[in-house]
Amino acid sequence: MGSCSLLSLTLCFLVLFNCCFAQIEQVSSRHGQQQQGRQRRSQRSECQIDRINALEPARKIRSEAGVTEIWDENDEQFQCAGVVVIRHTINNRGLLLPAYSNTPKLIYVEQGRGIQGAVFPGCPETFQSSGNSSQDRRESSEDQHQKVRKVREGDVVALPSGVADWFYNNGDSPLVLVQLLDTSNPANQLDQDFREFFLAGNPRQESQNEGESWREQHERSRNVFSGFNEQILAEAFNIDTKLARRMQNENDNRGIIVRAQHELQVISPRQSQEEEERQQESRRSTRRRHEDNGVEETFCTARLKLNINDPEDADVFNPRAGRLTTVNSLNLPILRHVQLSAERGVLYANALMSPHWNINAHSIMYITGGNGRIQIVGDNGQAVFDGQVRKGQVVTAPQNFAVVMKAGSQGLEWVSFKTNDNAQISQLAGRVSTIRALPDEVVANSFQISREDARRLKNNRDEVSVLTASRQSQYERD
Repeated sequence: MGSCSLLSLTLCFLVLFNCCFAQIEQVSSRHGQQQQGRQRRSQRSECQIDRINALEPARKIRSEAGVTEIWDENDEQFQCAGVVVIRHTINNRGLLLPAYSNTPKLIYVEQGRGIQGAVFPGCPETFQSSGNSSQDRRESSEDQHQKVRKVREGDVVALPSGVADWFYNNGDSPLVLVQLLDTSNPANQLDQDFREFFLAGNPRQESQNEGESWREQHERSRNVFSGFNEQILAEAFNIDTKLARRMQNENDNRGIIVRAQHELQVISPRQSQEEEERQQESRRSTRRRHEDNGVEETFCTARLKLNINDPEDADVFNPRAGRLTTVNSLNLPILRHVQLSAERGVLYANALMSPHWNINAHSIMYITGGNGRIQIVGDNGQAVFDGQVRKGQVVTAPQNFAVVMKAGSQGLEWVSFKTNDNAQISQLAGRVSTIRALPDEVVANSFQISREDARRLKNNRDEVSVLTASRQSQYERD
């Protein structure tokens, strides 16, 4: 009897324990799923898109030495992708003031040339001037800073979240920078608004709308030093309060792009030295390193840019149709941390980009030249965009939406920013397409066509990605 009672008590205890544990586990699991799925659910509700438009900048902010243009971040295509698009035009001797943001950035240099600096915490100041460059050796020895990079048309520059950076135009033409800011990136632990924290200047502007978005709040803000007490600021830098007040830039109305008083002098290697350094960095990135200092190994020597304008570097080239060039984490490893990538496309007159869908990313297409027609189709088989595009417009193709692009008489050029460091597409037409990979019988029965027609459908295009205009299309134009 005693042993039976003890066994019954033990069984009751085990059942009670398992029930309680299951409830705790269920609650914990549900909480974890809510935490992990909160952003995904938010994006799902924001991606119920019925219509996409080709957009131009919605707001223009003038500074002393340039213009900043901002696309409407409240448009549903940007809400779906979780991104903000900004374009800076920097005039000669213009300096885009140092700032850091809550989001990673991917920057395409659309025009011009200049220099760019990025400051990574914990990295050494490896650029130092020679003691012979100045009579004041003390001043010369203090002229040291982290690496600066020369940028030119076609460069893609990647910047992780929270890294302070600046640009300067030392060329003869305007330096035009198109920036994609990924507000939905896991590195952003604030809200979905883009926030830029300036280290200098006074970007305050008058508000033009009663209902203020982040743009107006951002434009009326000042640099981060303005919020500190001037005495504490002076103590922190070991300077007098007069200089501390100058850092706060309270009466500075130049905006965020200022004109340097004279040609900016920074320590920079000659072109040949820079090319050699780039090759050395490329070799370092391809072999495994074993230093104990993980910061230096990961960021301090990392390449931040890659040029995608040179036709010789194209990943896909068709002499009669055009070319595609991709930058991703395979050829620019820093993108693994940024979790973004880009693609440069050039279509010759009347050529096509094969119908396709983006497997693992949204694609934000910025038109850099020419004209053409883009169609984007959603899961219900309805076109959410079918229209002409031209230089300076932005169109977003959400993940998995089918896309086709056809160049006009002037050709079509674009840069696609993609929300994955190794974005992939699946083509619908051409030699490596999904349709071609299907068995003949599957194609024939799916479209209710003969087996011969199925083979023609599969095999009539031997090109990849960029397609020449068909003879039928040429006859229709004639």
